Amino acid sequence: MEKVHDVVVIGGGPGGYVAAIRAAQLGWDAACIEVEQKLGGTCLRVGCIPSKALLESSERFRAAREDLAGHGVDVADVSLNLEAMMARKSGIVEGLSKGINGLFRKNKVTRYSGLGRFVGPATDGVHAVQVVGDDNEQVIGAKNVIIATGSIAAKLGGVEEDGDLIGNSTQALSYPSVPEHLVVIGAGAIGLEMGSVWHRLGARVTVLEYLPRILPGCDGQIAKEAHKIFRKQGLKFQLGVKVTGARQEAGGCVVEVEGADPITCDRVLVSVGRWANTTGLKLDAIGLATNSRGQIEVDHDFGTGIEGVYAIGDVIPGPMLAHKAEEDGVACVEKMITGYGHVDYDLVPSIVYTEPEVASVGKTEEALQDAGIAYKVGSFPFMANGRAQAHGHPQGSVKILAHRETDRVLGVHIVGPCAGELIGECAAAMTFGASAEDLARTCHAHPTLSETIKEAALAADARAIHF
Repeated sequence: MEKVHDVVVIGGGPGGYVAAIRAAQLGWDAACIEVEQKLGGTCLRVGCIPSKALLESSERFRAAREDLAGHGVDVADVSLNLEAMMARKSGIVEGLSKGINGLFRKNKVTRYSGLGRFVGPATDGVHAVQVVGDDNEQVIGAKNVIIATGSIAAKLGGVEEDGDLIGNSTQALSYPSVPEHLVVIGAGAIGLEMGSVWHRLGARVTVLEYLPRILPGCDGQIAKEAHKIFRKQGLKFQLGVKVTGARQEAGGCVVEVEGADPITCDRVLVSVGRWANTTGLKLDAIGLATNSRGQIEVDHDFGTGIEGVYAIGDVIPGPMLAHKAEEDGVACVEKMITGYGHVDYDLVPSIVYTEPEVASVGKTEEALQDAGIAYKVGSFPFMANGRAQAHGHPQGSVKILAHRETDRVLGVHIVGPCAGELIGECAAAMTFGASAEDLARTCHAHPTLSETIKEAALAADARAIHF
């Protein structure tokens, strides 16, 4: 065993690298094992960051073609340089990944490159962790181990993924050309985001969803409103359909749908959720099992039941979100070192980065109904907001759910411009137990999109001023 660390984090994604840095800040000798060359995990390399770069670029391309004339800006001969767009995306990823390397150096976190896996049960309180690199292997010691290996794209039975014409979001981030017809299987966040990118760039996009609605888990009213907006933009939806297969055929793709004619297209994006990435860890070597979904069950302190072994992020039950994984990582090491760490899983914001964005925090109306909680609703449309009108796309609304008796805010759901930024105010307010009246009494600058939050809070008591 070459060296013994206070904590070794397996996985350099949002949860893993944050956990390692926080442990080092608190005085521990921290190390992180990452199999990929770039730190940052799926989110940074082939997920959150590159997709948002493409979403931003594609929206600017669409705006140049469709919106700028209405602003009095005449642009002639707008054309797409897909290669340059992809290069910009890659540059952002490269820069941010190098930034994490710099943070590791600043905080004296040891980086190991390779696949991390357990060797066997701990000896004298020290776990042996093998690091398998491209050209070498070594065994390091860890008084504590945090498993933060993230997730991988789920497969769909009958769909023959080839990593090219039929693939997941990783491939959709790097198509070499704009498909004439893209079929997206799954109307969740990833499917809608990537479908939006390629639709803006000129592709005809058909979204197939097994459920009778888009955005499962989102507030139903907000999802319905978003669906209407996306359809108006030109996205095609087939809801309540079962995809039974997909294959390459004659240089293109054929998607089989139960009870309907096959759909021919250029490319297929499979976006049916994600699966915990625990393969290769050799968990059986320490007697650690996974549940039916491949996840590691943990207690309130992120403990796995094996002394000194913890798990965070996408490998444990709960929402698979980068910011949730970061919160897990901080809470886990703070609990280990200081005795206190906490994440309020009821207040983890969720955002879909379409245009307009869809954002939420707290309980949906359906969840409140199922729980029998008395509530009231305040809604306000962006069409009645001056800044949204100036923005040019005053679509959508803000919806606030408050307890009928106490007025405490229980949930906020937004579809509209910059919804992902607006939801932060609501998450902060709810963290400190704010009421709708608190939001309504808070002075919001004018003209801003945030005024919609104030007006929706007023509307919870039928007091909205501008609608």
